[in-house]
Amino acid sequence: MKKQSSDGGETVAEGVRKYISFKLGDEAYGIELAKLRELIGLIESTRLPRAKPFIHGLINLRGKVIPVVDLRVKFGMSRAEPTSQSVIIVVQLQSGGQGVTTGVLVDEVLEVCALRAHEIEPAPALDDRMDTSFIEGVGKVGNRVVFLLDIDRILSREDESPRHAGRAEPPC
Repeated sequence: MKKQSSDGGETVAEGVRKYISFKLGDEAYGIELAKLRELIGLIESTRLPRAKPFIHGLINLRGKVIPVVDLRVKFGMSRAEPTSQSVIIVVQLQSGGQGVTTGVLVDEVLEVCALRAHEIEPAPALDDRMDTSFIEGVGKVGNRVVFLLDIDRILSREDESPRHAGRAEPPC
């Protein structure tokens, strides 16, 4: 069953959630579509002196300066040379009751996935071997697995607190 949105457009069926899926290396990830502001091709960025390694730099997006996070580096992967497939996913986050716009650099955008509840499994419980608190669930899209990310948690400042200092496991 579909619902009408407040602007008169059609929304997704009840019990279905939409995600923008993308690749980092050989793995697929997804961010809830409601967080997406826009997709932009790779544009010139300005590096920040003394920034954390995962900060790709700052970009000027139509007069607004926003930070860009290299999600590969944030996840503990090696930095990759940008390609023609590299994309900055611009997301709108909630931080301290206000909206924060941030760019996320990914290797390639795949598609928009509409997943029903039965196509999403809980994040794997790996005990203390790895922090999976940033994974909202695991989506089954065709024959592949898509890690559904809590982008707010991944990009939050709490992530950089001293309790995480010295820990090697990515991403938070």
